[in-house]
Amino acid sequence: MPISISFIQPMEAEPAKALPTGPQWVYEIKFDGYRAEVVREAERVLLCSRRGNQLNSDFPDVVKSLQFLSSGTVIDGEIAALDSNGRPSFTLMQNRQTGKPHIVYFAFDILMHNGVNVMKKPLLERRVLLQSVIVPNDHVSISEFSASAHQMLEFVKAQQLEGIVAKKADSKYEPGKRSGAWIKTHNHQAQEFVIGGYTPSHLGVDALVIGFYRGKNLLYAGRVRAGLTPRTRRTVFERIKHLETKECPFTNLPQASAGRWSIGLTAEKMNQCHWLRPESVAQVEFVEWTENEQLRGASFVGLRSDKDACEVVKET
Repeated sequence: MPISISFIQPMEAEPAKALPTGPQWVYEIKFDGYRAEVVREAERVLLCSRRGNQLNSDFPDVVKSLQFLSSGTVIDGEIAALDSNGRPSFTLMQNRQTGKPHIVYFAFDILMHNGVNVMKKPLLERRVLLQSVIVPNDHVSISEFSASAHQMLEFVKAQQLEGIVAKKADSKYEPGKRSGAWIKTHNHQAQEFVIGGYTPSHLGVDALVIGFYRGKNLLYAGRVRAGLTPRTRRTVFERIKHLETKECPFTNLPQASAGRWSIGLTAEKMNQCHWLRPESVAQVEFVEWTENEQLRGASFVGLRSDKDACEVVKET
């Protein structure tokens, strides 16, 4: 008899500046890719984004490589594009159609097994079950855990990886929640930002105007131009041009002055901007936050189709 299952809202990690330590925590690499959930129905495998959108046509090799899963199984994990040294690269993921990087699905949790809900089992028990279910192959692997925060930090820094996720070993899986049982830290400062506008160029985009939500207010955080190659400028423009609007979406603009780092957006500079409905999200790296909650040394990494703009807040 076919087992009926459906997409489950992914559990989220709480951002933090430092990793929690102690015997109750285990650690894994924070992959620089797309969060993805695998739903194995009776007749097919569905690969879903964190928002529940189907990704089968985007990653056919991964879907084909997951056919071994039994009906009624739901797996949580991350799709990563690996460089020649085996390191995840979000830039390669963005350019996977032309660069043809090695795509791998890293499974890190199991939510359903043969139609049975296992989310209330402790994390380490779920991990044992996951290891018995996953058959590693060229496009499927298991995210490895470490019991040592120090060793994981040293490894992530040496390999220049994105960051680390700490998880309580006895934690249950809480769909759609950010309970604090999972904590994430970045090796470098980076997060998602909402694209609320852009300044134009002959390539379409010269710089992106970005921000984050605080409550219902979209707050301006800066402009990002670094990292936008000529090809990327054209690609980004094609992805955002349909969102143009006459109204500025940022509630803290205009600003009185450009400020010490010339980041502020005055009324005069706003005249150079084209505004967008705040629906697109960009991944951005930066040097630091200023005292005015704006970004210094911002650099564009890529667009994120797997994130809801309304959920983008300032990570502390």
